[in-house]
Amino acid sequence: MGDVFTPLDLFIFFAALIGAMVVGMIAGRKENTSEDYFLAGRGLPWWGVAGSIFGSNVSANHMVGMMGIGFSIGFAQAHFELGAIAGLMVLCYGFLPVYRKLNLYTLSEYLGRRYDDRSRVAYAIIMVIIMAFVQMVPGLYIGSRTICVLLGGDALVEVAEEVETLAGETGAESSTARTKLDVDFTYYALFVIALAVISASYTIFGGLKAVVWTDVIQSCLLLAAGIVVAVITFHRIGGWGAMMAIDQGAGGADKMSLYLPMDHPDLPWTGAFTGLMAMHFFYWGTNQFIVQRALGARSDSEGRIGIVAAGFLKLLIPFFAIGAGIAAFYLFQKEMPDRAVDPDAAFSELVKLVIPVGYGIIGIIAAGLIGAILSSIDSMMNSAATILTMDLYKPYVNPNATDKELIRFGRLSIVALVVMAALMAIFILDPNSEANFFLQLVDYQNYLSPGVLVTFILGMFWRRATATGSIVTILSGVFFSWLVEWGYNNFASGYPGIVEAFGPKLAFFHRVVFVLLLCFVIHIIVSLMTLSDSEKSRLVWTDLGGHAPGTLVNSFGMILVSIGVYALLGWVMVSEMLSPTVCGVLGMIWTWLAFSPTVVHHKRQRQENGASPVAALLIEDRFWAAILCSMAVFMLYHYR
Repeated sequence: MGDVFTPLDLFIFFAALIGAMVVGMIAGRKENTSEDYFLAGRGLPWWGVAGSIFGSNVSANHMVGMMGIGFSIGFAQAHFELGAIAGLMVLCYGFLPVYRKLNLYTLSEYLGRRYDDRSRVAYAIIMVIIMAFVQMVPGLYIGSRTICVLLGGDALVEVAEEVETLAGETGAESSTARTKLDVDFTYYALFVIALAVISASYTIFGGLKAVVWTDVIQSCLLLAAGIVVAVITFHRIGGWGAMMAIDQGAGGADKMSLYLPMDHPDLPWTGAFTGLMAMHFFYWGTNQFIVQRALGARSDSEGRIGIVAAGFLKLLIPFFAIGAGIAAFYLFQKEMPDRAVDPDAAFSELVKLVIPVGYGIIGIIAAGLIGAILSSIDSMMNSAATILTMDLYKPYVNPNATDKELIRFGRLSIVALVVMAALMAIFILDPNSEANFFLQLVDYQNYLSPGVLVTFILGMFWRRATATGSIVTILSGVFFSWLVEWGYNNFASGYPGIVEAFGPKLAFFHRVVFVLLLCFVIHIIVSLMTLSDSEKSRLVWTDLGGHAPGTLVNSFGMILVSIGVYALLGWVMVSEMLSPTVCGVLGMIWTWLAFSPTVVHHKRQRQENGASPVAALLIEDRFWAAILCSMAVFMLYHYR
């Protein structure tokens, strides 16, 4: 793609990135206290929370990686976005009230206060590993690869392949070409270093406030880039409806289905509603670099509205990233029938095919992609440094540290982290890997997270959970993740029924389910065998959130009833008694009814405080949450 860059594209690309850096430097120029540096002075508006959550989550993985999965696997990848809505709701109305009530800097601080320092340190270590190595290293990797494509530091090579076909009873072979990335290592290494230096510069000096404002700008750039590519691609193929018709017609690959077989190695439908959903709860509810933005909100209400707004942005991704990848699949079949394209080369090939040269559009796309990469990397740096400073340095190295010393250590931590991450990205990862990178990333994270999720859930909602139960569960989760996978892959072959149901290799989302169940059992048994602390047992959702115990029971009851309703509608849809669209509408109606009592209650409270009926409704976050969840539920049925 480097040969299609014009001076106008280069001007737009560098102007956008330099502008974002300048804004970050200016926004964070007066960080005098640790609260300023690590939590933006707890003064973020709702749109800053929304833009930063979205920008921290979405990187080049969502344009390059998710488009590649849409291209190769299909719309089933949308479960990552639709399920995220449930995770955001758990954060918004489950975990966040407790976190903000305790005025936390880090989520490990909650585990330290609810359990003890063993759990606090264990969480801190696990999250630093996830952020610095499982997230930041791959972020530099995919970012550098993308820049190589955009600026010409690579080659897209055609490799001839022999493909066997059947002609009657005789076998014949035909030749085709496969488009693959051939990234020059020198360019790759230089771009890794450049990304690390650029993102570290404003993050080191400006803290969370700089990260948030740059995230907002970079989120806008990514949305602009993604929507431009998607709109032009859909126009080229005849529109979204035309793509759906091709997919469902003769010769279509049925890529628009959300549900893949139970034994699918990557995205089985059963795993999407179990293991993947649980990991959404971990990622959105107990993940430092996501939750830190909501902790920095200037009020509880603005934090909730920001989370809900981020959810609406997430619902765009299935269309402009995954859907565009599916459109690219059919467009390539039509216009490049003799060429096969690897998933991670699909984005660059698509841009070369459909984007007109000379209008600055490629510069916008490049700025959006690189901006998204930077917004994810800077978030990892800031949050990892926050944990290292507040959970390890201050308690164990320098308990009497001043704000100036805390900020200095945080900055040094970012330098150390980014140097290690850059070296690993350069010398460990292969810039010419052909794997579906996004799925690999999720798999690695899921080895570390199940025990952490269980200890948060039981600590938040079960008074009897104890400190020993927590640390045993966190450590056991890592061991069980290895044990369950090893046991299944080595012994399941002796049970044909199990292999037929789950496949010869255990999909990582199914693995997560077994590990979570084991972790719940371990935590409950160990907690019942050990003494609980009456003071620590008060740090639960009912007490800190100001809720009566009956409210928790009613909430869980409504969730269980709703799951039953959705399952019934799913059975009705699969049985073809009602169409997917009708089932989707009924699911929307039920979702709205489930939210309506709390929406009406809080709307009435706002009216009593002087708000007009319309204003009371429009500023009520639960009203918008109901709309968001209803839209997600409709999509789960409509794209069956």
